[in-house]
Amino acid sequence: MKKYIFYLAAFTTISISACRKIETDGEPIIVNVPSSTTGKVVAKTVTLSGHVTRDTTLLAVDDNFISGLVYVDAGVTLTVQAGATVKATYSGTSTAALIIKRGAKIMAVGTLAKPIIFTSASPTPVSGDWGGIELLGKAAINSSNGGAPGLYIPEGGFNNAAGDGLAGSGDALVPTPVNNDNSGIMQYVRIEYAGYAFLPNQEINSLTMACVGSGTTIDHIQVSYAKDDAFEWFGGTVNCKYLISFKTQDDDFDTDNGYSGSVQFGLIVRDSSIADVSKSESFESDNDGSGSTLTPKTNAVFCNVTSFGPQATQSNIGNSNYLGAAVQIRRNSSLSIFNSAFVGWSKGILIDAGLGSPTDLNITAGTLQLSGILLISCKTPIDYTASTSAPTGGSAASLSTWFTSNTKNKIITQTANQNTYTRPFDYTNPDFGPFGNSAVVIPTASNNFFDDPILVARTFIKKVDFIGGIAPAGEDANWFKGWTKF
Repeated sequence: MKKYIFYLAAFTTISISACRKIETDGEPIIVNVPSSTTGKVVAKTVTLSGHVTRDTTLLAVDDNFISGLVYVDAGVTLTVQAGATVKATYSGTSTAALIIKRGAKIMAVGTLAKPIIFTSASPTPVSGDWGGIELLGKAAINSSNGGAPGLYIPEGGFNNAAGDGLAGSGDALVPTPVNNDNSGIMQYVRIEYAGYAFLPNQEINSLTMACVGSGTTIDHIQVSYAKDDAFEWFGGTVNCKYLISFKTQDDDFDTDNGYSGSVQFGLIVRDSSIADVSKSESFESDNDGSGSTLTPKTNAVFCNVTSFGPQATQSNIGNSNYLGAAVQIRRNSSLSIFNSAFVGWSKGILIDAGLGSPTDLNITAGTLQLSGILLISCKTPIDYTASTSAPTGGSAASLSTWFTSNTKNKIITQTANQNTYTRPFDYTNPDFGPFGNSAVVIPTASNNFFDDPILVARTFIKKVDFIGGIAPAGEDANWFKGWTKF
């Protein structure tokens, strides 16, 4: 079976002595080398298909493609050079996706000046043109498969009889969890037009992290025009920073099945006309699909996120599927969010206790915390869904009292969001930075926002003097500029 398809574009003839060949499955991989006559690297077309069985590098000078489901096998490293573009093909009957299997690595290390771009091969790209990138690790998850606790089949239909789509542990390949597992590095990377619905509620997300371990590095990632979720974590311990979700159709940050990592610095920008029938939200978090008490429990911590919703003004409604909340914590999740701002949403925070073990019990247990939260121009700032099977007596009013009793939390009602941020709703020339005198600045005298025990325990998260994902000045003021595309 052919594992690679490599096409050479027309170029000046290179001498035989200038080519280095690597054999795999009987077929040569021709490595791009300088021309013997000009000393220049000549571009070629490179298409990955099937299984990547040898260490492989995609160069910035080449036209790189992935066709169909591409699996990077265990023990193999796929390196993508800074400045490279990788395009995914779509036949209309099947989709393309890049799957980094357990034990494999991706080394996609871009730079501020030379970001790496994964995008659609279509000349007129649209959301959902291809699947996305799937990182499959060996860390813990609270699911089981075939009687094996800790083994997981991610959504999307890319698993097969050989188990190429499995994540986690509990089988012969990975007998026990490896929470410090390393799936590689992704830095300064843009993922565009991804997300594919294999079946209803069985979608490939733009960047899926299933059981990804803390040895993996994820930072400076922009997901644009995602068909389903932009970022979704299923279990695992990976820490991430500087994440952008731009004009996503469904959820921006989705956490499930015992994800316990930390994420700091996020920017979410919605389009008022683009939403999903499942009620688009910035955050959606479950312990698992049934709201069970299985462990490890979803207890991820997000810090310093700014989310601009669909409502540029109080009178704007946007797509009717935006009637959900900016943040929905449900199904017994213990997700915590700190120092974050949610601007222009129909609802701000929804604690949904309706299925499984009531989610609000995690508030009283001290494992679910919302602190340093700004809810700006959210028509219903706080909402609550009671459990029908095990009611706790909670209500929207009691939840609002809990939220506002924390003096770090603010509900701000205003019609001009630009009073706080520069041009967040200017879709042609946006600027998401806050004004220096806005509510996001933490006065020095009250800079105790990072004293919460949950945050103190998260050494990955650094202490800053502002709320939201972007600082009004200093080193965290411009991290979203230069390598991104809005």
